[in-house]
Amino acid sequence: MMLIFAKSAYDSGKSFGLSFEEIIFYGTFGFFLFGAASPIAASFARKYSRSLMLVIYHFGIGFSAIIAGFSTDIIQFAIAISFIGLFAAIYHPVGIAMLIESNLKVGFRLGINGVFGNMGVAAAPLVTGILIAYGNWRISFIVPGVFCIGYGVVFLTSLKEEISMKTAKLKARKNEMAPSWERALLALVFSTLSGGFIFGGVTFLIPRYFEVAMQNISTSIVVTGLLASLVYSMASFSQVIVGWSVDRYSPRKILLLMGFGQMIFIFLASQYNDYILIFVMLMAMTFVFGQIPITDTIISRFVPDRLRDRILSWKFLLNLVVGATVLPICSFVLRSGFNISSIFIMMSMIATCILIAAIILPNQPNHQRVDLA
Repeated sequence: MMLIFAKSAYDSGKSFGLSFEEIIFYGTFGFFLFGAASPIAASFARKYSRSLMLVIYHFGIGFSAIIAGFSTDIIQFAIAISFIGLFAAIYHPVGIAMLIESNLKVGFRLGINGVFGNMGVAAAPLVTGILIAYGNWRISFIVPGVFCIGYGVVFLTSLKEEISMKTAKLKARKNEMAPSWERALLALVFSTLSGGFIFGGVTFLIPRYFEVAMQNISTSIVVTGLLASLVYSMASFSQVIVGWSVDRYSPRKILLLMGFGQMIFIFLASQYNDYILIFVMLMAMTFVFGQIPITDTIISRFVPDRLRDRILSWKFLLNLVVGATVLPICSFVLRSGFNISSIFIMMSMIATCILIAAIILPNQPNHQRVDLA
């Protein structure tokens, strides 16, 4: 739902008399709220109910998308995009906290969850491209919005009684942070800030980058949307492999590998076009998506359950707020006369921060893990 705007920005911009470089600025606040509202969502979930927050999540996103589709001016459209980001902020601190309550195969479960999440990322340019090609940009918001509301009804009627947060806290195995938690959280800051910018940058820019860099393959937005979707969907399965690996091997070594892979292949993506670009971008996204299960697994090992939703909310705040800076930065770079490939070069340089995070991250013996206490 967040990435519908990425694919529809060019067409919606034309209807409001704005260029692609100009309209992407109006999506900034939505991406900002996607992260900034995470601590608020976590607080409400602790105070009331995680299930209730996920019900609000579905209906809030759905109605906001429909309003975006019916917008009559750019201000109304920007406000609707902002509300999509506000309600989207609920999922990560609430849903991920549920996933890591148990210590059983945390990395693998996060990897499976990540695959389904990124199938949504993969579906966005494809579905949006088809809806625009056979309808218009307004339909590309309205149809998914109706679907979200419909699924919200299904979700609401399928809910079962939830264990209270107080009971969950009483079941916490250990209340203390693990040794060297300061270094672990510092490493998370570095990997989250850099990873958030890179993830936001590549997922937002790839659909448009394929349109301008694959002229010899196709000029159809449906075809380029399909190619972007294939890259996202195929690369997303790296999370299962990385999740399985992080349950068995050192997260530090795997994070180091992810950093090197991003630095190399994102740079190469700026140098090629057409078929070679598809392969290089697939490899780049494999390492970008592969980083996702690592940080949440680290949190489960260093942070006790009673503090995880709070740490997760601040982690996603950092991740998604820095991701929101992608839009104004891209707008500024493109309006300054540079092309999209220059932004990919910049992101490959930012990936060096992930290497720094891996160096800072301490090696943790099993007896110090709070999830095994």
